[in-house]
Amino acid sequence: LHTLLATLPNLPHESIPVGSDESANQEVKRWGEPPRFSFEPRDHVDIGITLGILDLERATKITGARFSILTGMGARLERALISFCLDLHTKRHGYTEVSPPFIVNANSMYGTGNLPKFEADLFKLTDERNFYLIPTAEVPLTNMYAGEILENDQLPMKMTAYTPCFRSEAGSYGKDTRGLIRQHQFDKVELVKLTRPEDSYQELEGLTANAEAILETLGLAYRRIVLSTGDIGNQSAKTYDLEVWLPSQNTYREISSCSNCEAFQARRAQIRFRRDGKAKPEFVHTLNGSGLAIGRTWIAILENYQQADGSVIIPEALRPYLDGMDRLTASR
Repeated sequence: LHTLLATLPNLPHESIPVGSDESANQEVKRWGEPPRFSFEPRDHVDIGITLGILDLERATKITGARFSILTGMGARLERALISFCLDLHTKRHGYTEVSPPFIVNANSMYGTGNLPKFEADLFKLTDERNFYLIPTAEVPLTNMYAGEILENDQLPMKMTAYTPCFRSEAGSYGKDTRGLIRQHQFDKVELVKLTRPEDSYQELEGLTANAEAILETLGLAYRRIVLSTGDIGNQSAKTYDLEVWLPSQNTYREISSCSNCEAFQARRAQIRFRRDGKAKPEFVHTLNGSGLAIGRTWIAILENYQQADGSVIIPEALRPYLDGMDRLTASR
């Protein structure tokens, strides 16, 4: 019975659209204008290889498909993005930065809802310790407070972390095989909140706006989608996807997913709070979102800021992290 119950999904919030799949998702916001080019825009693979900052062949030699190597200014741009995201979320948005383990136990995976239903998507270490590589920093951040009772004045708790993330991408054979869109290892800055139940939907709007602030500060056109009952994740009651414009594909692609899991994860991980010293403990609501997926942000910058001469303009917000450099060229 416990095994059966452990696979049941969260109940969707009444505000989300009803439908059987992603075709029922609804766009609720659009920001910025996609750039117009006087030339045929190239994709990030062509741009990165031409600039000498992306090496897919050697990554395949080292490991296999769906891995990449960034070199020189490509690696520096990635590091600049990580620092920029963390600085914005800690200094402007009030999150506490955390540096968590990248390996977690099965209890932690169960707490956030990754186990038992989604074990095929995970990388498990092949020894007796039952350890897994994290698919997202949501897992260690949320489980930091597993089995604990928090005080009312500790909420809302806001945490952010940069980590590499590891996913087997089971079921995605043949999808996005070119470049960095869908990889087994990728970098992400994650946002996690623990909140009072009555505040969680207001906090979801705030968390989503925090992720949007990265895109807006970088000048990247995006849209916000609310996921339908047929497309929403197992753990989530309501999810917004943020999709950034990719010129080479002439469409918007997901760059962040921001969710309110209500008490679903808190119940599994036993994360509770007391409203006062004598009150009965209640489950917190947990929220999480990407702020942002670093690889896809890297892609979006290369594609949206590409120039006819093959160079790439560096967004102004990133220049302080790159010694004031204003563009990427093949010689730099």
